[in-house]
Amino acid sequence: MPVFGQVLGIEGTAWNLSAAVFDTDLIAIVSRPYRPPQGGIHPREAAQHHASVMGEVINSVLDDHKKITGIAFSQGPGLGPCLRTVATAARSLALALDVPLVGVNHCVAHIEIGRFATGCSDPIVLYASGANTQVIGYLNGRYRIFGETLDIGIGNALDKFARSKGLPHPGGPAIEQLAEKGKYVQLPYTVKGMDLAFSGLMSAAKESQTSLEDVCHSFQETAFAMCAEVTERALSLSAKNEVLLVGGVGANRRLQEMLRIMCDDRGAEFFVPEQKYLGDNGAMIAYTGRLMLESGQSLPIESSQINPSFRSDQVDVTWMPPERSVRDQLEGSGMTARGAEAIVEFKGKAVVKRRLSKRYRVPALDAQLIAERTRAEARLIAAARRAGVSTPIIHDITTDTIIMDRVDGLLLTQGLSADSVRNAGKVVGKLHAAGIMHGDLTTSNIIMENDRCVLIDFGLSQATTELEQRGVDLHVFFQTLTSTAVDSMALKNAFCEGYRETFAGADEVITREHEIELRGRYL
Repeated sequence: MPVFGQVLGIEGTAWNLSAAVFDTDLIAIVSRPYRPPQGGIHPREAAQHHASVMGEVINSVLDDHKKITGIAFSQGPGLGPCLRTVATAARSLALALDVPLVGVNHCVAHIEIGRFATGCSDPIVLYASGANTQVIGYLNGRYRIFGETLDIGIGNALDKFARSKGLPHPGGPAIEQLAEKGKYVQLPYTVKGMDLAFSGLMSAAKESQTSLEDVCHSFQETAFAMCAEVTERALSLSAKNEVLLVGGVGANRRLQEMLRIMCDDRGAEFFVPEQKYLGDNGAMIAYTGRLMLESGQSLPIESSQINPSFRSDQVDVTWMPPERSVRDQLEGSGMTARGAEAIVEFKGKAVVKRRLSKRYRVPALDAQLIAERTRAEARLIAAARRAGVSTPIIHDITTDTIIMDRVDGLLLTQGLSADSVRNAGKVVGKLHAAGIMHGDLTTSNIIMENDRCVLIDFGLSQATTELEQRGVDLHVFFQTLTSTAVDSMALKNAFCEGYRETFAGADEVITREHEIELRGRYL
């Protein structure tokens, strides 16, 4: 394996142009951000800014160009005009210096510089930035996306809200400062299994008639609680014991506090890199480029096209060991187990499921979610069972607890096979035919009891016949397969076979799920 010395990295996916030189440690970094006079970022104007200061920025970090052994650039995702400007400069430098060129995925670079800066090894990653909100974990040679925003990134949501209130760009710091003086009022909370959506929350915040301090406080509390919840769900599903926060929104102290509390309560370690590595920066491109070059990855000039929709799960992570794997969801053994939201106690032939209060959520929001989800779970379990879907039988319910029959068997995540997933597809088809969306359709919420699949954990379920909601259900399940199974494509096909057997509208839903998967969620 070749050993590289200094690598020059150029980052310019959106508003910030940054260059850095990395050897075994950071040698130099310079940033020249584009700051629009008003409103948001205009791609062409940002690209013109990058081109005008490119020479100055690169010359500022180059001490001796003869020491440069490779050029790395942000290949995507990002704004097309900005990416093209950076790629052109990188190609010219690689040719002039006669060194290899490597294109770096912007999202993966955030993860790698975070791992470098904090020393964590195999974390669940919450990537929260302007254009991105994703929960990511490593499995078998790739970073898998457990969940993500279904509409806009959290940073963009904060910025758009800030602009509507006349706050400066970027809006996050101003919102954080005002939030410290506010109190909580209810705003929409949208979590769909492992995915989230911020547009409804943003619109409600814009239209709120409460004080600016209160709405800023509530926006943060709601949005960050959503992020913490899906991160905890991925942590529980993967059984990893580290959480890493990266991306520009990661600088928010309240978001850091929520994740730290969540990790403390689960016995996991929380990591966040220092400020200079959180936002978009050249160091993350240079460092990740060096990893890629040392593991044998480089780009011929003729193959160095930009990719504005470059996803982190499309990158072959050749610098990480391939044997790491995702394990079982539930922690503990014997008569008690813990999932992402609840403690489950096994008492003879009964199961007592008690939803846990989350210290990272404000008490009013926490109590509301626990009560709503407990009621919805009991109501829709009964409705599903009437429609012929295998579910536990419920015996009693309180505001936070459900007592139901014990179901003996293996979680689907422990016994993934074409036959078991095909049977799961049949059960989900029956559920959708009955007008019910599960809402948290993961392989850890299906139990295989002999030859039947039993659906559990209906806390995020809804009574709906909307095509979009059914598509989201399948999207959550397919994301789980992708992030936990090596042969995920074959398993997806098996699920679809079973789904078509029991639901007449299956093809339309499968098509919609594919549309959801292809939607641009970056910019």
